[in-house]
Amino acid sequence: MDIQFKYGKEDLFLQVPDNSKVYTADYPLENRTAEELLLHSITTPVGGLPLKQLVQQRKKGHVVIVVSDITRPIPYRSFLPSLLDSIIKEGVRKEEIILLVATGMHRPSTQEEKTYMFGELIATNYRIIDHQAEDENNLAALPGKSWSGTEVRLNRYYVEAGFRILTGLVEPHFMAGFSGGRKAICPGLASLETIQMFHGYEFLNNPNAANAVLEGNPCHLENSSIARLCPADFSINIVLDQHKQLHTIISGEPFLSHEATIAYLKERCCKVVDNPADLAITSCGGYPLDETFYQCVKGFVNCLPALKENGSIIAFGSCTEGIGSSEYESLMKAYSGRIDDFLKDIKEKSFFIKDQWQFQMQIRVLKKVGINNLHFYTAAIPQKELELLSIHAHAISKGDMAAAIQLQINGAVALGKTIAVLPEGPYCSPVIPDIAGKRDAYLFSER
Repeated sequence: MDIQFKYGKEDLFLQVPDNSKVYTADYPLENRTAEELLLHSITTPVGGLPLKQLVQQRKKGHVVIVVSDITRPIPYRSFLPSLLDSIIKEGVRKEEIILLVATGMHRPSTQEEKTYMFGELIATNYRIIDHQAEDENNLAALPGKSWSGTEVRLNRYYVEAGFRILTGLVEPHFMAGFSGGRKAICPGLASLETIQMFHGYEFLNNPNAANAVLEGNPCHLENSSIARLCPADFSINIVLDQHKQLHTIISGEPFLSHEATIAYLKERCCKVVDNPADLAITSCGGYPLDETFYQCVKGFVNCLPALKENGSIIAFGSCTEGIGSSEYESLMKAYSGRIDDFLKDIKEKSFFIKDQWQFQMQIRVLKKVGINNLHFYTAAIPQKELELLSIHAHAISKGDMAAAIQLQINGAVALGKTIAVLPEGPYCSPVIPDIAGKRDAYLFSER
């Protein structure tokens, strides 16, 4: 059968045997427009009052709307104007509104990206601020400590706001179980020191820090506790279908609405693994997620439940922005082929480098399949550089890529290998049966 994958902004078609296990999301048809979805969501919230009434009761100060950066394919321009209009109708002046980009440790947004995400009218007429985790002047300490006992500092604009609204894409996440909700605050708006614990060796060494796992997940417990130290007033949770089109919006009280969104999502994009395969073939999510190798790692990790021990992975991503941040690139090259040295050094806290957590997660994959069995294809990174990223490197021109990958698939089929296919990359998560059995449990241990 023919399978359509995303590679950057383009489609890549591959043939796999009819008996291959295809992990793909299953969303019912949605005929409502983005504006209709948004307005229905904010007027019929999960827990608490409708947004209109909450805005009327707001404290003095800015209305801060937390938004995601370009790495999340949220179609803000389709519903953000309606959200802003709804707020302004309640007496909030445009000058009182701040769009706060929850970058975490990502780079700031460019003006071109802001225009692409929000539309030119919003990008040029509203105050848009990118969070910068290392900007001491724009961080504020919170009273109390996080679940792990860590002191917490968050973005000052968020902390000092009169009214706080979170927006975010909810999807399986390879560390936090699911994205969205509390993750917009940590790591989205947190200081470098706060993120160090959230993305530290101990947390990510815990097997519960994994896709679709919330119970006992230290990342989930940590950022949930931080979100409670400085809670949002309202949350808008976005669900995209398998084509990255807006499917539904579930809004309301931040924790209850996030819980409801996860319950909805699990039934549609967390598919139970019956029999692990010898080979997994995965996209890394397409644009905008696969623009860096750093983000492509999510696609590798997502395959693991569907794969046998010592199995193989074929993954591909556009990497149009290269490897990732300069810190991450230097780290990957410095520890190329020395994964045990890297783990030893971060365990002993010899250093803490921005984005080191992504290499730690990649090592989970390497421990299961080995470097030679982790095949990665891209047209944007030269072979010599690609070989330094602790993968089996394939720098292939875009025009030749499908044929090169197909040749490898055909070889596996000739050897009788069983195949798992993940056309949507990390947006559809295979889960092992014992995790699936807990799918209705959304647990906050600190409740």
